[in-house]
Amino acid sequence: MRKLLLGAVGLILLGAAAPAAAADLGSRTYAPFPNWSGFYMGINGGGGWSHNCLTNTSTFGGPTVPSFGEGCNTATGVMVGGQAGYRWQTSSFVFGLEAQGDWANLSGSNASLFNVGTSNQAKTDALGLFTGQVGYAWNNVLWYVKGGAALANNTYNGILTGVAFDQATETRWGAVVGTGIEVGFASCWSLALEYDHAFMGSQNLIFTAVPVAGLSRNDSISQGIDMFTARINYRF
Repeated sequence: MRKLLLGAVGLILLGAAAPAAAADLGSRTYAPFPNWSGFYMGINGGGGWSHNCLTNTSTFGGPTVPSFGEGCNTATGVMVGGQAGYRWQTSSFVFGLEAQGDWANLSGSNASLFNVGTSNQAKTDALGLFTGQVGYAWNNVLWYVKGGAALANNTYNGILTGVAFDQATETRWGAVVGTGIEVGFASCWSLALEYDHAFMGSQNLIFTAVPVAGLSRNDSISQGIDMFTARINYRF
């Protein structure tokens, strides 16, 4: 799934770069901003915050009764990727569908409250959003809200004296809502600032011991992700 996401990002980035390359070949006079209808592609970049809380439910195959909270961490970092979608405008109302894929480098850790002397590390390295949009336009200014599905590729490590002793990986689906302001500055180009929150829920993950494979523990991990990005789009 991570390779599929990153491949999609590459295609979007190439598509978004093509109009810019063509523009470099000669000067162009832009017509007044028409409307928001049409297919668009673009790139985005910004930061993300993944809040993760871990609860131990079993160790070496034996249940932990009662379940014991290991603590929470916030994995922070940068993200960059691309988006593609289609919008149609009716009067001042704008409706749309969009797919977004981002490479991410969100990481964080916390001392385990269950396995004293160890820590839990969380990393998110890919994010995807598949959303519908509803917006209101004032000529070349568009305010919109969006909502739909989100997915994240996560890796969790147990750390002892700086070395990972167990690990779990997952691709997790959730829901996302967001809002943004977009401004058209030419007949086909627009800039936007966007905030999104992904509700990723809780998953029970099996940690495998490393480097010698074997059952280590089960943790229930809840996750929520906040994203703030700047975007540039080209409408065809």
